Amino acid sequence: MRRVVITGMGTINPIGNNLDETWENIKKGVCGVDFIKQLDTTDFKVKIGAEVKDYEPEKFLDRKEVRRLDKYTQFAIIAFREAIKESGLNIENEDPYRCGTIISSGIGGLKTIEAEHVKGQARGFDKISPYFIPMSIANIAAGEIAIATGFKGVCESIVTACASGSNAVGEAFHYIRDDYADVMICGGSEACISNLGFGGFVAMKALNSGNDPKRASIPFDAERGGFVMAEGSGILLIEELEHAKARGAKIYAEIVGYGATCDAHHITAPDPTGMGAANCMIKAVKDAGIAPEQVDYINAHGTSTRLNDAGETKAIKIAFGDHAKKLMVSSTKSMTGHLLGGSGALEAIICAKALQDGYVPATINYKVPDPECDLDIVPNEGRNVDIKYAASNSLGFGGHNACLVFKKWEEE
Repeated sequence: MRRVVITGMGTINPIGNNLDETWENIKKGVCGVDFIKQLDTTDFKVKIGAEVKDYEPEKFLDRKEVRRLDKYTQFAIIAFREAIKESGLNIENEDPYRCGTIISSGIGGLKTIEAEHVKGQARGFDKISPYFIPMSIANIAAGEIAIATGFKGVCESIVTACASGSNAVGEAFHYIRDDYADVMICGGSEACISNLGFGGFVAMKALNSGNDPKRASIPFDAERGGFVMAEGSGILLIEELEHAKARGAKIYAEIVGYGATCDAHHITAPDPTGMGAANCMIKAVKDAGIAPEQVDYINAHGTSTRLNDAGETKAIKIAFGDHAKKLMVSSTKSMTGHLLGGSGALEAIICAKALQDGYVPATINYKVPDPECDLDIVPNEGRNVDIKYAASNSLGFGGHNACLVFKKWEEE
Protein backbone atom coordinates (compact mmCIF):
# COMPACT_ATOMS: atom_id res chain seq x y z
CA MET A 1 0.00 0.00 0.00
CA ARG A 2 1.09 3.56 -0.69
CA ARG A 3 2.48 5.52 2.25
CA VAL A 4 1.07 8.89 3.28
CA VAL A 5 2.92 11.73 4.98
CA ILE A 6 2.05 15.13 6.43
CA THR A 7 3.92 17.96 4.69
CA GLY A 8 1.93 21.05 5.67
CA MET A 9 -0.06 22.13 8.73
CA GLY A 10 -1.92 25.26 9.73
CA THR A 11 -4.12 26.26 12.62
CA ILE A 12 -5.91 29.06 14.40
CA ASN A 13 -7.28 28.18 17.82
CA PRO A 14 -7.62 29.44 21.42
CA ILE A 15 -3.90 29.09 22.23
CA GLY A 16 -2.38 30.20 18.94
CA ASN A 17 -3.09 32.03 15.70
CA ASN A 18 -0.58 29.90 13.78
CA LEU A 19 1.27 26.59 14.03
CA ASP A 20 4.43 27.76 15.79
CA GLU A 21 2.58 29.80 18.42
CA THR A 22 0.23 26.89 19.08
CA TRP A 23 3.02 24.36 19.59
CA GLU A 24 5.03 26.68 21.81
CA ASN A 25 1.97 27.23 24.00
CA ILE A 26 1.26 23.49 24.10
CA LYS A 27 4.78 22.96 25.44
CA LYS A 28 4.34 25.79 27.95
CA GLY A 29 1.02 24.38 29.14
CA VAL A 30 -0.89 27.57 28.31
CA CYS A 31 -4.62 27.50 29.08
CA GLY A 32 -6.79 29.10 26.39
CA VAL A 33 -9.94 29.02 28.53
CA ASP A 34 -11.32 32.32 29.79
CA PHE A 35 -14.52 34.29 30.28
CA ILE A 36 -16.31 34.71 26.94
CA LYS A 37 -15.92 38.13 25.31
CA GLN A 38 -17.81 37.86 22.02
CA LEU A 39 -21.17 37.22 23.73
CA ASP A 40 -23.07 38.92 26.50
CA THR A 41 -23.31 36.01 28.93
CA THR A 42 -25.25 37.90 31.59
CA ASP A 43 -28.30 35.66 31.22
CA PHE A 44 -26.34 32.44 30.64
CA LYS A 45 -25.55 29.99 33.43
CA VAL A 46 -22.22 29.37 31.69
CA LYS A 47 -19.74 32.23 31.33
CA ILE A 48 -16.58 30.43 30.22
CA GLY A 49 -15.31 29.35 26.81
CA ALA A 50 -12.16 29.07 24.71
CA GLU A 51 -12.11 31.75 22.04
CA VAL A 52 -9.52 32.58 19.38
CA LYS A 53 -7.61 35.47 20.95
CA ASP A 54 -7.42 38.96 19.45
CA TYR A 55 -9.20 37.83 16.31
CA GLU A 56 -9.39 40.55 13.70
CA PRO A 57 -10.35 38.90 10.40
CA GLU A 58 -9.02 41.84 8.34
CA LYS A 59 -5.50 40.87 9.46
CA PHE A 60 -5.84 37.59 7.57
CA LEU A 61 -8.47 38.16 4.88
CA ASP A 62 -9.54 40.94 2.53
CA ARG A 63 -12.79 42.83 3.16
CA LYS A 64 -14.73 40.95 0.51
CA GLU A 65 -13.80 37.60 2.06
CA VAL A 66 -14.73 38.79 5.54
CA ARG A 67 -18.14 39.94 4.29
CA ARG A 68 -18.90 36.76 2.36
CA LEU A 69 -17.51 34.05 4.63
CA ASP A 70 -18.93 32.76 7.89
CA LYS A 71 -16.42 32.73 10.72
CA TYR A 72 -15.95 28.94 10.54
CA THR A 73 -14.94 29.28 6.87
CA GLN A 74 -12.69 32.22 7.68
CA PHE A 75 -10.86 30.04 10.20
CA ALA A 76 -10.53 27.21 7.67
CA ILE A 77 -9.15 29.54 4.98
CA ILE A 78 -6.62 31.04 7.41
CA ALA A 79 -5.39 27.59 8.52
CA PHE A 80 -5.37 26.29 4.93
CA ARG A 81 -3.21 29.17 3.71
CA GLU A 82 -0.66 28.46 6.43
CA ALA A 83 -0.68 24.73 5.63
CA ILE A 84 -0.16 25.24 1.89
CA LYS A 85 2.65 27.73 2.55
CA GLU A 86 4.29 25.38 5.07
CA SER A 87 4.13 22.53 2.55
CA GLY A 88 5.95 24.40 -0.21
CA LEU A 89 3.62 22.73 -2.73
CA ASN A 90 3.54 24.37 -6.16
CA ILE A 91 -0.08 23.82 -7.14
CA GLU A 92 0.62 24.57 -10.80
CA ASN A 93 2.78 21.45 -11.02
CA GLU A 94 -0.02 19.12 -9.86
CA ASP A 95 -2.67 17.17 -11.76
CA PRO A 96 -5.81 18.82 -10.32
CA TYR A 97 -7.79 15.59 -10.64
CA ARG A 98 -5.25 13.83 -8.40
CA CYS A 99 -5.70 16.42 -5.63
CA GLY A 100 -8.69 16.64 -3.30
CA THR A 101 -10.22 18.45 -0.37
CA ILE A 102 -12.02 17.10 2.72
CA ILE A 103 -12.78 19.83 5.24
CA SER A 104 -15.30 19.05 7.96
CA SER A 105 -17.44 20.99 10.40
CA GLY A 106 -19.75 19.65 13.05
CA ILE A 107 -22.24 22.50 12.72
CA GLY A 108 -21.19 24.84 9.89
CA GLY A 109 -22.18 28.49 9.57
CA LEU A 110 -24.31 28.79 12.68
CA LYS A 111 -23.34 32.40 13.37
CA THR A 112 -24.60 33.36 9.91
CA ILE A 113 -27.81 31.40 10.36
CA GLU A 114 -28.49 33.18 13.64
CA ALA A 115 -27.61 36.67 12.37
CA GLU A 116 -29.64 36.37 9.16
CA HIS A 117 -32.66 35.00 11.03
CA VAL A 118 -32.61 38.04 13.30
CA LYS A 119 -32.32 40.29 10.25
CA GLY A 120 -35.15 38.47 8.50
CA GLN A 121 -37.47 38.89 11.46
CA ALA A 122 -36.72 42.61 11.58
CA ARG A 123 -36.69 43.48 7.86
CA GLY A 124 -38.42 40.59 6.11
CA PHE A 125 -36.87 37.33 4.98
CA ASP A 126 -36.57 38.45 1.37
CA LYS A 127 -34.08 41.07 2.61
CA ILE A 128 -31.53 38.67 4.07
CA SER A 129 -28.08 38.33 2.51
CA PRO A 130 -27.91 36.66 -0.92
CA TYR A 131 -24.84 34.92 0.47
CA PHE A 132 -26.81 33.38 3.34
CA ILE A 133 -27.00 29.84 1.93
CA PRO A 134 -23.37 29.48 0.79
CA MET A 135 -22.17 31.10 4.01
CA SER A 136 -24.12 28.74 6.24
CA ILE A 137 -23.81 25.30 4.64
CA ALA A 138 -21.22 22.98 6.20
CA ASN A 139 -19.51 21.99 2.94
CA ILE A 140 -18.59 25.49 1.83
CA ALA A 141 -15.17 25.61 3.53
CA ALA A 142 -14.16 22.59 1.44
CA GLY A 143 -15.62 24.25 -1.65
CA GLU A 144 -13.82 27.54 -1.03
CA ILE A 145 -10.49 25.78 -0.57
CA ALA A 146 -11.01 23.68 -3.70
CA ILE A 147 -11.72 26.86 -5.67
CA ALA A 148 -8.64 28.56 -4.20
CA THR A 149 -6.35 25.67 -5.15
CA GLY A 150 -8.05 24.46 -8.32
CA PHE A 151 -8.10 20.94 -6.86
CA LYS A 152 -10.66 18.96 -8.87
CA GLY A 153 -10.55 15.58 -7.17
CA VAL A 154 -12.90 14.60 -4.35
CA CYS A 155 -14.33 17.57 -2.44
CA GLU A 156 -16.30 16.66 0.68
CA SER A 157 -17.34 17.73 4.15
CA ILE A 158 -17.83 14.89 6.62
CA VAL A 159 -20.26 15.74 9.41
CA THR A 160 -19.87 13.41 12.38
CA ALA A 161 -20.17 15.92 15.24
CA CYS A 162 -16.97 16.02 17.32
CA ALA A 163 -15.37 13.23 15.27
CA SER A 164 -15.65 15.24 12.04
CA GLY A 165 -12.06 16.54 11.89
CA SER A 166 -10.55 13.11 12.51
CA ASN A 167 -12.83 11.46 9.96
CA ALA A 168 -11.75 14.06 7.40
CA VAL A 169 -8.06 13.30 7.97
CA GLY A 170 -8.66 9.54 8.03
CA GLU A 171 -10.71 9.44 4.84
CA ALA A 172 -8.16 11.67 3.07
CA PHE A 173 -5.39 9.33 4.23
CA HIS A 174 -7.17 6.29 2.80
CA TYR A 175 -7.93 8.19 -0.41
CA ILE A 176 -4.21 8.65 -1.04
CA ARG A 177 -3.17 5.25 0.27
CA ASP A 178 -5.62 3.53 -2.05
CA ASP A 179 -4.32 5.48 -5.08
CA TYR A 180 -7.28 7.77 -5.74
CA ALA A 181 -5.16 10.89 -5.15
CA ASP A 182 -1.61 12.09 -4.61
CA VAL A 183 -2.33 15.20 -2.53
CA MET A 184 -5.18 15.99 -0.12
CA ILE A 185 -6.04 19.01 1.99
CA CYS A 186 -7.99 17.89 5.04
CA GLY A 187 -9.12 18.96 8.48
CA GLY A 188 -11.92 20.69 10.31
CA SER A 189 -13.22 24.06 11.44
CA GLU A 190 -15.81 25.36 13.89
CA ALA A 191 -17.10 28.74 15.05
CA CYS A 192 -20.43 28.50 16.84
CA ILE A 193 -19.89 30.48 20.02
CA SER A 194 -23.10 32.38 19.38
CA ASN A 195 -26.26 32.92 21.40
CA LEU A 196 -27.92 30.00 19.64
CA GLY A 197 -24.98 27.60 19.62
CA PHE A 198 -23.78 28.39 23.11
CA GLY A 199 -27.35 28.40 24.43
CA GLY A 200 -28.01 24.98 22.94
CA PHE A 201 -25.09 23.37 24.74
CA VAL A 202 -25.95 25.21 27.96
CA ALA A 203 -29.55 23.95 27.74
CA MET A 204 -28.41 20.34 27.45
CA LYS A 205 -26.11 20.86 30.45
CA ALA A 206 -23.04 19.72 28.53
CA LEU A 207 -20.80 22.66 29.46
CA ASN A 208 -18.84 23.38 32.62
CA SER A 209 -20.77 26.00 34.59
CA GLY A 210 -18.04 26.99 37.06
CA ASN A 211 -16.40 30.40 37.34
CA ASP A 212 -12.73 29.40 37.39
CA PRO A 213 -11.17 29.17 33.91
CA LYS A 214 -8.33 27.06 35.32
CA ARG A 215 -10.78 24.47 36.67
CA ALA A 216 -13.20 24.38 33.75
CA SER A 217 -11.61 22.05 31.18
CA ILE A 218 -10.13 19.40 33.48
CA PRO A 219 -10.18 16.04 31.68
CA PHE A 220 -9.90 12.92 33.85
CA ASP A 221 -10.11 14.99 37.05
CA ALA A 222 -12.66 13.77 39.62
CA GLU A 223 -14.13 17.28 39.79
CA ARG A 224 -14.81 17.58 36.05
CA GLY A 225 -18.31 18.73 35.22
CA GLY A 226 -18.65 19.40 31.51
CA PHE A 227 -16.63 20.50 28.49
CA VAL A 228 -15.53 24.00 27.49
CA MET A 229 -16.80 25.16 24.10
CA ALA A 230 -14.07 26.40 21.77
CA GLU A 231 -13.57 27.63 18.21
CA GLY A 232 -10.90 27.42 15.55
CA SER A 233 -9.50 25.25 12.79
CA GLY A 234 -6.79 22.75 11.97
CA ILE A 235 -5.84 21.96 8.37
CA LEU A 236 -3.28 19.44 7.09
CA LEU A 237 -1.76 18.93 3.66
CA ILE A 238 -0.95 15.26 3.19
CA GLU A 239 0.56 13.46 0.23
CA GLU A 240 1.92 10.18 -1.04
CA LEU A 241 5.45 9.58 0.24
CA GLU A 242 7.26 9.31 -3.12
CA HIS A 243 5.39 12.38 -4.38
CA ALA A 244 6.62 14.32 -1.34
CA LYS A 245 10.19 13.04 -1.71
CA ALA A 246 10.30 13.90 -5.41
CA ARG A 247 9.68 17.57 -4.67
CA GLY A 248 11.95 17.65 -1.61
CA ALA A 249 9.14 18.35 0.83
CA LYS A 250 9.66 18.70 4.57
CA ILE A 251 7.88 15.81 6.30
CA TYR A 252 6.34 16.23 9.76
CA ALA A 253 5.06 12.70 10.35
CA GLU A 254 3.54 9.70 8.61
CA ILE A 255 -0.13 8.70 8.89
CA VAL A 256 -0.31 4.92 9.17
CA GLY A 257 -3.72 3.93 10.56
CA TYR A 258 -7.37 4.93 10.71
CA GLY A 259 -10.42 3.36 12.29
CA ALA A 260 -14.06 4.42 12.50
CA THR A 261 -17.01 2.83 14.31
CA CYS A 262 -20.41 3.76 15.73
CA ASP A 263 -21.74 3.01 19.21
CA ALA A 264 -25.33 2.77 17.89
CA HIS A 265 -26.35 3.45 21.47
CA HIS A 266 -27.57 7.00 22.26
CA ILE A 267 -27.75 10.43 20.60
CA THR A 268 -25.32 12.04 23.06
CA ALA A 269 -24.07 9.53 25.65
CA PRO A 270 -21.23 7.12 24.79
CA ASP A 271 -21.73 3.38 25.08
CA PRO A 272 -21.01 2.68 28.78
CA THR A 273 -19.27 -0.59 27.92
CA GLY A 274 -16.63 1.29 25.91
CA MET A 275 -16.78 -1.32 23.16
CA GLY A 276 -17.51 1.09 20.30
CA ALA A 277 -14.51 3.31 21.00
CA ALA A 278 -12.33 0.28 21.85
CA ASN A 279 -13.07 -1.38 18.52
CA CYS A 280 -12.31 1.88 16.75
CA MET A 281 -8.83 1.95 18.29
CA ILE A 282 -8.33 -1.74 17.54
CA LYS A 283 -9.23 -1.13 13.87
CA ALA A 284 -6.85 1.86 13.63
CA VAL A 285 -3.92 -0.07 15.12
CA LYS A 286 -4.61 -3.03 12.83
CA ASP A 287 -4.84 -0.67 9.85
CA ALA A 288 -1.40 0.66 10.83
CA GLY A 289 0.01 -2.88 10.74
CA ILE A 290 1.53 -2.61 14.20
CA ALA A 291 1.05 -4.29 17.57
CA PRO A 292 -0.89 -2.41 20.27
CA GLU A 293 2.27 -2.41 22.41
CA GLN A 294 4.00 -0.19 19.84
CA VAL A 295 1.72 2.79 20.53
CA ASP A 296 3.50 5.15 22.93
CA TYR A 297 1.01 7.99 23.30
CA ILE A 298 -2.70 8.68 22.84
CA ASN A 299 -4.10 12.17 22.46
CA ALA A 300 -7.42 11.37 24.10
CA HIS A 301 -10.78 12.81 23.17
CA GLY A 302 -10.79 13.74 26.87
CA THR A 303 -13.62 16.27 26.96
CA SER A 304 -13.87 16.77 30.75
CA THR A 305 -17.37 15.29 30.94
CA ARG A 306 -18.26 12.60 33.47
CA LEU A 307 -19.31 10.00 30.89
CA ASN A 308 -16.69 10.59 28.20
CA ASP A 309 -13.56 10.43 30.30
CA ALA A 310 -14.59 7.34 32.27
CA GLY A 311 -15.85 5.61 29.12
CA GLU A 312 -12.76 6.46 27.10
CA THR A 313 -10.53 5.15 29.90
CA LYS A 314 -12.46 1.89 29.86
CA ALA A 315 -12.20 1.71 26.05
CA ILE A 316 -8.42 2.23 26.10
CA LYS A 317 -8.06 -0.60 28.63
CA ILE A 318 -10.11 -2.92 26.42
CA ALA A 319 -8.20 -1.99 23.26
CA PHE A 320 -4.69 -2.12 24.72
CA GLY A 321 -4.97 -4.60 27.57
CA ASP A 322 -2.00 -4.59 29.96
CA HIS A 323 -0.20 -2.07 27.73
CA ALA A 324 -2.78 0.56 28.78
CA LYS A 325 -0.87 0.87 32.07
CA LYS A 326 2.25 1.95 30.17
CA LEU A 327 0.57 4.26 27.67
CA MET A 328 0.82 8.02 28.04
CA VAL A 329 -2.70 9.39 27.53
CA SER A 330 -3.20 13.16 27.73
CA SER A 331 -5.98 15.52 26.71
CA THR A 332 -4.88 18.79 25.12
CA LYS A 333 -8.48 20.00 25.43
CA SER A 334 -7.32 21.01 28.91
CA MET A 335 -5.50 23.81 27.05
CA THR A 336 -7.53 24.42 23.90
CA GLY A 337 -11.06 23.60 25.04
CA HIS A 338 -13.23 21.58 22.69
CA LEU A 339 -13.26 22.73 19.05
CA LEU A 340 -16.14 20.34 18.26
CA GLY A 341 -15.80 19.47 14.54
CA GLY A 342 -12.35 21.08 14.43
CA SER A 343 -10.92 19.25 17.44
CA GLY A 344 -9.73 16.07 15.72
CA ALA A 345 -7.78 17.96 13.08
CA LEU A 346 -6.07 20.20 15.64
CA GLU A 347 -5.20 17.15 17.72
CA ALA A 348 -3.79 15.41 14.64
CA ILE A 349 -1.48 18.39 14.23
CA ILE A 350 -0.49 18.17 17.90
CA CYS A 351 0.32 14.45 17.50
CA ALA A 352 2.50 15.17 14.46
CA LYS A 353 4.43 17.82 16.37
CA ALA A 354 4.74 15.54 19.42
CA LEU A 355 6.37 12.87 17.25
CA GLN A 356 8.59 15.38 15.47
CA ASP A 357 9.84 17.06 18.65
CA GLY A 358 9.83 14.06 21.00
CA TYR A 359 7.52 15.85 23.40
CA VAL A 360 4.32 14.49 24.98
CA PRO A 361 1.86 17.26 25.94
CA ALA A 362 0.38 17.44 29.43
CA THR A 363 -3.15 17.34 30.74
CA ILE A 364 -2.96 20.68 32.56
CA ASN A 365 -4.82 21.94 35.64
CA TYR A 366 -5.19 18.40 36.97
CA LYS A 367 -5.67 18.13 40.75
CA VAL A 368 -8.06 15.43 41.96
CA PRO A 369 -7.48 11.83 40.77
CA ASP A 370 -10.50 9.79 39.71
CA PRO A 371 -10.33 5.99 40.23
CA GLU A 372 -12.40 5.58 37.03
CA CYS A 373 -9.71 7.46 35.05
CA ASP A 374 -6.57 5.74 36.31
CA LEU A 375 -4.35 5.90 33.23
CA ASP A 376 -1.08 7.85 32.95
CA ILE A 377 -2.63 11.12 31.84
CA VAL A 378 0.68 13.07 31.88
CA PRO A 379 -0.60 15.40 34.62
CA ASN A 380 0.37 19.09 34.52
CA GLU A 381 3.87 18.71 33.05
CA GLY A 382 4.68 17.56 29.53
CA ARG A 383 7.50 15.08 28.94
CA ASN A 384 10.51 15.00 26.66
CA VAL A 385 10.13 11.46 25.36
CA ASP A 386 11.23 10.03 22.02
CA ILE A 387 7.99 8.42 20.85
CA LYS A 388 7.54 6.43 17.64
CA TYR A 389 3.76 5.94 17.36
CA ALA A 390 0.96 8.21 18.55
CA ALA A 391 -2.80 7.82 18.27
CA SER A 392 -5.60 10.39 18.44
CA ASN A 393 -9.17 9.65 19.50
CA SER A 394 -12.30 11.61 18.56
CA LEU A 395 -15.77 10.66 19.77
CA GLY A 396 -18.93 12.48 18.67
CA PHE A 397 -22.62 12.85 19.46
CA GLY A 398 -24.56 10.18 17.61
CA GLY A 399 -22.03 7.56 18.70
CA HIS A 400 -19.36 8.42 16.11
CA ASN A 401 -15.86 7.16 16.92
CA ALA A 402 -12.66 7.90 14.97
CA CYS A 403 -9.04 7.03 15.69
CA LEU A 404 -5.89 8.01 13.79
CA VAL A 405 -2.42 6.51 14.20
CA PHE A 406 0.72 8.46 13.33
CA LYS A 407 4.37 7.39 13.04
CA LYS A 408 7.49 9.45 13.67
CA TRP A 409 9.18 10.40 10.42
CA GLU A 410 12.81 9.37 10.16
CA GLU A 411 14.91 9.88 7.06
CA GLU A 412 15.22 6.66 5.09
